[in-house]
Amino acid sequence: MTDDAEPLPHPVLGDRFTDAFAYAVHLHARQARKGTAISYMTHLMTVCSLVLEDGGDEDQAVAALLHDGPEDQGGRAVLDEIRRRFGGEVAALVDGLSDTLVDPKPEWQPRKEAYLARLEDEPTSVLRVSLADKLHNLRSVAVDHAALGESLWDRFNAGREHQDWYYRGLLDVFERRLPDSRNLPEFRRLVGEVFGREESDDQRTR
Repeated sequence: MTDDAEPLPHPVLGDRFTDAFAYAVHLHARQARKGTAISYMTHLMTVCSLVLEDGGDEDQAVAALLHDGPEDQGGRAVLDEIRRRFGGEVAALVDGLSDTLVDPKPEWQPRKEAYLARLEDEPTSVLRVSLADKLHNLRSVAVDHAALGESLWDRFNAGREHQDWYYRGLLDVFERRLPDSRNLPEFRRLVGEVFGREESDDQRTR
């Protein structure tokens, strides 16, 4: 390779990535984002892009495309199909990213508490995809909150107070376990923008 040749991207995405994209379309083509008519595929494509921009490999990119498949579109059977088609590493990532594979889903609060606890021990690969997922969700919340105001929270199973608790809990985990992520500064900024800046201990005692 000459000095002026363009470097190859990392990773170089192959047929497995193409197959994963097609499978994601198969699973989610008729699904819309919560409270909108926006195709759910926009979320999966954005999460995948954020993962790749953050240094993720092909396994993580594939998991980003498929991370909501088992939880939303078929449970354990879909996870088993992901394992068969894309390998054990991708299936383990998707499993680590899933709140639950039970339908109907358990209650919101204990489910989120369990997810936050699990993130403490998950590998960096899971954390990278999780941060990308939560960042895109929070981007959407910020845009819709600017347009709709406090009525936005009516579309969620858990209201503003619970969402505030959850996103700050996520931020705490990501700050400690993924401090060098390219996506962390934006996530931190949006938590403050949507939910307000937390007061420091000095400010609380004034």
